[in-house]
Amino acid sequence: MCKLSFEIYNLCLSLRTQSLNMEKKIILITGGQRSGKSGYAQRLALQLSENPVYLATSRVWDEEFQKRIERHQRDRGPQWTNIEEEKMLSQHSLAGRVIVIDCVTLWSTNFFFDNDSNAEQALLELQQEFDRFTSQQATFIFVTNEIGLGGIAENTLQRRFTDLQGWINQYIAARADEVVWMVSGIGVKIKG
Repeated sequence: MCKLSFEIYNLCLSLRTQSLNMEKKIILITGGQRSGKSGYAQRLALQLSENPVYLATSRVWDEEFQKRIERHQRDRGPQWTNIEEEKMLSQHSLAGRVIVIDCVTLWSTNFFFDNDSNAEQALLELQQEFDRFTSQQATFIFVTNEIGLGGIAENTLQRRFTDLQGWINQYIAARADEVVWMVSGIGVKIKG
């Protein structure tokens, strides 16, 4: 019993030392709807860590949506640490961890509507929160959508949000060590 406890202690100490020595890395996974972004990000996280973090940014709109979230958490399995956080990602101390942030589009939506559709104010707040959150020594895998590929939206609200999404994607990509473009389930590295 004591030998096993000592081995577990040494393993935990080793993992703690590794996490303290982890260099910060930002990876952006982008693409269209159903292009395989989330699956790619989750597989990557599991390659990098035995116990990654899944940080979901969606709001819980109703009971059906809550059940959907619970189903997704079960599907991911017990090796994942699941966190639901609509906006303030930096409230979570995740140094030394591998984190999938899914997704930037929903995260942007929360700031956009909380700022009465003011894209410029939402962008400023998103950038500030992104900088606070990614100041930790961790591996960040951000999932986002490229929503402006299909032409110009016919209503003002959609155009404002598409602008916001494009701007925050550019902001994250400029700071990312790697950017992967998903096409039909295939990841194409475009940076890093």
